[in-house]
Amino acid sequence: MLLAPSILASDFTDLKSEIRKIEEGGADLIHMDIMDGHFVPNISYGPDIVRQISEITDMPFDVHLMIENPERYIEKFITKNTEYICVHVETSVHLNRLIDQIKSTGAKAGVAINPSTPAAMLDEVLQDVDMVLVMAVNPGFGGQKFLDLSYNKIKALDEKRKHMDLGFKIAVDGGVTLDNAEKLAASGSDIFVMGTYIFKAEDVRAHTEHVKKQLVKYKQC
Repeated sequence: MLLAPSILASDFTDLKSEIRKIEEGGADLIHMDIMDGHFVPNISYGPDIVRQISEITDMPFDVHLMIENPERYIEKFITKNTEYICVHVETSVHLNRLIDQIKSTGAKAGVAINPSTPAAMLDEVLQDVDMVLVMAVNPGFGGQKFLDLSYNKIKALDEKRKHMDLGFKIAVDGGVTLDNAEKLAASGSDIFVMGTYIFKAEDVRAHTEHVKKQLVKYKQC
């Protein structure tokens, strides 16, 4: 049960300190929301920031590319920390080729799906991916309300994973809190992306530690 705080919700004027807090709290991954203002209606940050962050931490990165033409930028987001590169099924006509491109860099390949995209859209690539990221909100902005339709999508992916005897992880992003994390774990989620819920806490380090302990408890149940 992996906790992946999204630094999009952090204080960028004190980013080094913010990252240190989630490190000390036991977070597993840093989730990077890369937005281009075209695929989603917002702009975040780019490969230079990702590279600079790799110089101040050893935590692995989960790089979520919410951008058009992701094939042009894959290599730019590879750092010593980059564990996952995740692209959207909605952005690529040649998804198998894009997955191969990601893997050729040494990173693990993830594919994300928006709320209105059925899980069946991934049937032909499930045997090739390392992670499926289920968007539980329409991507572009933090702090949105979780969409309940996400539970059935996660369950469907988990059932396919078991039926096909595959090892990809299921991540969930958008409106994830401890209020819904137990049900998400029971549905089949492995990676929990939390932004506002982590970084807007009064004590980020202590809250990260508490959330991680609860996720471990849900796994044991």
